[in-house]
Amino acid sequence: MTISAVPDRAALVEACALAGFDPARAEPVRIAENEIWRLPGEVIVRIARPGQWKAAVREVLVARWLADNAMPAVRALPVEQPVEAAGRPVTFWVELPPHGIGTVRDVVTLLKLLHPLPVPDLPLDRLDPFVRVAERIEATTSLPEDDRRWLHNRHAQLRKQWEQRPAGLPDCVVHGDAWVGNVARTAAGPILMDFERASVGPPEWDLVSTAVKLTTTGTVTEAEYAEFCEAYGTDVTEWEGYELLAGARELRMTTYAAQHAATRPEWQAEAQYRVDCLRGRAEARPWHWKGIM
Repeated sequence: MTISAVPDRAALVEACALAGFDPARAEPVRIAENEIWRLPGEVIVRIARPGQWKAAVREVLVARWLADNAMPAVRALPVEQPVEAAGRPVTFWVELPPHGIGTVRDVVTLLKLLHPLPVPDLPLDRLDPFVRVAERIEATTSLPEDDRRWLHNRHAQLRKQWEQRPAGLPDCVVHGDAWVGNVARTAAGPILMDFERASVGPPEWDLVSTAVKLTTTGTVTEAEYAEFCEAYGTDVTEWEGYELLAGARELRMTTYAAQHAATRPEWQAEAQYRVDCLRGRAEARPWHWKGIM
């Protein structure tokens, strides 16, 4: 269980009343940027951030589409959802069986199933690698002003490059945040989770999430990455657009840490280190970024 913020039990109670569930024996699973609660009867409640209604609707629609296509993915419960409670979107899910965190092999196994699916007639946006980055930079109040200004400039530079990105593999439905933390490893096999960033765009964006763990953070070994590329059938680091997408992913990882460091002093050193890495003040890649949350 991860507790990183104050639980919003009032939102949980209100949401359960709207959806017809009893919150009396609710247990927190993860209380962080989003809140995850467990109810008796194998029900999981996910309370998202304010302002994320559209993303919550998309998560449920994508989950149901994946179920229709027999994709190994977390299942949305057959209730009318999302509901709004205390100004926050709330969704309800079937609890996963006993599981651990996924592996690099699990990630590529699921991407090989996801990417070939025909794009559905759903309100999916085009992929935006920079969603919420500007807001995160504004929230990085623990960083020096010069670093914040540099992050804004880097964001603008990458956005311009994104509009002129080179051609790659055909667009498809992409998960948007395809890494081992969004894959559950069960006895029956891997299961895909968290469709908050699902969209239509270049499949390379899903591949970059693993590639940067080799080239940027060094948390994936050469052998693991070689297996990943062999299983998928391509090495995204050899694509001419790789530096652009890797830069976007690095910026997301850095601003995520810096945003939360503004309210959690124990993460300020890590956030500053990530900025120092991007600005050329630290050792050469791969760096040694530590996870937060």
